[in-house]
Amino acid sequence: MDLRQLKYFAEVGKQRSFTKAANTLFLSQPSLSKMVKSLEEELEVQLIDRSGRNIELTDAGHAVYSHAQEILHSMEDLSSSLYDVMHLKKGSVSIGLPPVIGILYFPKIIGDFQKSYPEIAIKLVEYGAKKMEDEVLHGNLELGISVLPVDDELFDVVPFMKDVMTLIVSSQHPLAEKEQVELKELSNEDFIFFTEEFALYDYMLAKCRQAGFEPQIAYKSSQWDFITGLVGENLGVSFLPQSIYEKVNDQKVKKVEIKGNEIPWHLGIVMKKHKYKTFAIKEFISHLLRYH
Repeated sequence: MDLRQLKYFAEVGKQRSFTKAANTLFLSQPSLSKMVKSLEEELEVQLIDRSGRNIELTDAGHAVYSHAQEILHSMEDLSSSLYDVMHLKKGSVSIGLPPVIGILYFPKIIGDFQKSYPEIAIKLVEYGAKKMEDEVLHGNLELGISVLPVDDELFDVVPFMKDVMTLIVSSQHPLAEKEQVELKELSNEDFIFFTEEFALYDYMLAKCRQAGFEPQIAYKSSQWDFITGLVGENLGVSFLPQSIYEKVNDQKVKKVEIKGNEIPWHLGIVMKKHKYKTFAIKEFISHLLRYH
């Protein structure tokens, strides 16, 4: 049994006439009769009583006609739903954002996307990079925004943004008078770091060790604005991406460039390796890349 057989039989049942059904289906009457007959043979039951002038459905015919209508309507609904998905009228995207990254562009990015695709649901979850990558890897999130590099054997990666790290100090700190400072000059400073679940923790810890010292971490926080506030009170120095610092509106804090090799801070869209990407996800990635 195939859908064509059900479609042709359902039309005969609706019209109660092979001639009218053949005209509606743009099919010859013999071809239509043959198709209905093959359905009866396959089901091993008579569906149509052909003994009178007008055809009538048998009891079995009524049962098949009822189910055929349900099946054909379901197929129409499926085709409509697929059209909506493929033409981005409907869908969903789940995204993991580390809080330090989310503040940068994403309110505008998501706002613009929702204006273009109001029926695509966006689910946002804030995680530190480590937790976010784990959620993507286990299929709980479709996309994540992470600091690069990540393990490209586990993730498909689309580079999104390039930035550099900068030192921030209190405007009362002696280093505030400098335009640049070498990382090794900070060996005796107290530091304010992001907490361990953030990629920036391991990243800047490694950079300090490469410069020849173990940083003295006085405070840790998951909030960049709280870190900035602590720096403003001269409770330690910290590192922020340049783009985050530009959002800081605090006269108590000053930026000092790190002399020598730049400390890069590159972001990327990460997805589980080889995982199927929906039409909505592909369009969101395309939309996102317009902002880098």
